[in-house]
Amino acid sequence: MHYELLSLGSIIILGILAQLLAWRLKIPSIILLLTFGLIAGPFTGFLKPAELFGDALLPFVSITVAIILFEGGLTLRLKELRTVGKTVLSLVTVGAIVTGVLSALSAHFLFDVNWRISILLGAVFTVTGPTVIGPLLRHIRPSGKVADILKWEGIVIDPIGALLAVIVFEIILIGEIEQAGIQVLFVLTKTIFFGSVCGLAFAYMLVFMIKNYLVPDFLHGTLTLSMIIGAYLLSDSVQSESGLFAATLMGLVLDNQKLVSVKHIAEFKENLRVLIISALFITLAAMMSLTDLGSLTIGSFVLLLLLIFVIRPISVWVSTHKSGLKFGEKAFIALMAPRGIVAAAVSSIFAIRLSEVGVPQSELIVPTTFLVIIGTVTFYGLVSPIAAKKLKLAQADPQGALIVGAHTWGKNLAKLLIDRGFRIVVVDTNLRAIYKARLERIPVFHGSALSSEIFDDINFNGIGKLIAITPNDEANSLAVLHFADFFEREGLYQITPEKTEKKDNDKFSPKHLRGRFIFNDDTSYSTINQYFINGWKINSFKLSSTLTLNKFKESFSQEFIPLFLITEDRKLRVFSSDIDFEPKSGDEVIALVNEAKTKK
Repeated sequence: MHYELLSLGSIIILGILAQLLAWRLKIPSIILLLTFGLIAGPFTGFLKPAELFGDALLPFVSITVAIILFEGGLTLRLKELRTVGKTVLSLVTVGAIVTGVLSALSAHFLFDVNWRISILLGAVFTVTGPTVIGPLLRHIRPSGKVADILKWEGIVIDPIGALLAVIVFEIILIGEIEQAGIQVLFVLTKTIFFGSVCGLAFAYMLVFMIKNYLVPDFLHGTLTLSMIIGAYLLSDSVQSESGLFAATLMGLVLDNQKLVSVKHIAEFKENLRVLIISALFITLAAMMSLTDLGSLTIGSFVLLLLLIFVIRPISVWVSTHKSGLKFGEKAFIALMAPRGIVAAAVSSIFAIRLSEVGVPQSELIVPTTFLVIIGTVTFYGLVSPIAAKKLKLAQADPQGALIVGAHTWGKNLAKLLIDRGFRIVVVDTNLRAIYKARLERIPVFHGSALSSEIFDDINFNGIGKLIAITPNDEANSLAVLHFADFFEREGLYQITPEKTEKKDNDKFSPKHLRGRFIFNDDTSYSTINQYFINGWKINSFKLSSTLTLNKFKESFSQEFIPLFLITEDRKLRVFSSDIDFEPKSGDEVIALVNEAKTKK
């Protein structure tokens, strides 16, 4: 087998394997991606990206970063800026300056790096990692404004940090400090202008084509991909690195326009992003050499500690001085600044270019940056979930549920779970049902579970499951799909659809278009509704060594349907058709029973 084919295939396999293991081990995937890349590259010599890609390496890295930033732009909602706009603006301007200056000073004095390289490192370190922050925020789901602030900061700072690095790079190449001021202004103006023109033009061109049905549905994703690359190339051909700004702006515009739906495009890009990030991190890590790693000094590790424990907190406190944020919110923001793919890519690109023109100490850029990436991702990935819990900004393992359906027995389920101490919110479009639920002090949301406003209007702190139990089977499935990116798939439940035969499950409701069937295969909405009409009740039972679940079932004959299990350590588990629990002594079972049929 040819080396090129083996290497290219190995990059993809190692990347996806790292993602899978990271998911299984509950750690940030970037840690394993860089580890696999270092093992395959400098430690074993198996992967040699420079030989594999040749002159195409840097273009490949640049284009993939543009795609990642576009996908990040698709998650930015302008209405979020009403509450967090000033704070975000301060973080990406004042905060970036503080971070850049302090990082540059630290690099210069810690390991005697010349001013040109230390300033370039300072610019690179202003960039955080949205590809790392995003998954962490989805896992932690912090309350208040901090999630929106960190999401916006992570995505917006990427093109800004890349632009700062470009400006420093241009100054280094000029070499004359007298010309630097004019050059900086010129580069900044060109970057913003051409990036804006290309980003806006390509975004609205795509909207026009989709709105007027000039493109078939199956080509929407691939057409978008080609237009991202087109916007990047056109903008970058006029002004270096302005393409990153164009790609980010294009994603932002597409997500906030109201003319066409781009949800299917976002889903396509999310899948593509996983593949791109996996391949890119493996490749960038494999580019390093043992000589690069050997250039790391004690000063490099001290710089990492300063970035985490001194520079980031100072930057956040200065930026949020008059923001109105609470101490805990500021502290959490200060504990969330992992560096990611853009820092790795930008540092790799400029290190190669500077070494080509003979700038001294340019070989220190990549290993120092990768040390910072690995160190910050590891630290923040391990500490931020604990910090969120200690600061009372999030529940580490949310056990509550969003119940879609405020009908009588849905309301009864919600009230019983609330009485057991779980956070429950009931959603329904029926105003009368919502009004009745509100009278019983049940938290409610009046509106569709499919609306985008639901994510803004509901505090999801403490909620980790979706339970769709409306009489409309299609609405239940759509609710599951709508929340598929928000909750883990194992926490998506819906009532079993109406059907005639058990074998028709997949015919009436394909697995990829639904959640897990709650309770069992025979309990559709109409079935449970009829049980309530016949006098069945929701009841709870405390299990013991003598009173087991099987004994309860026997006492109620066949007229006993277990619904929920509350374990001794306060975990809420849902009985479903695809899993059987083994309740233990001390657990509490919530079940639907026909008390009139109890065996004597």
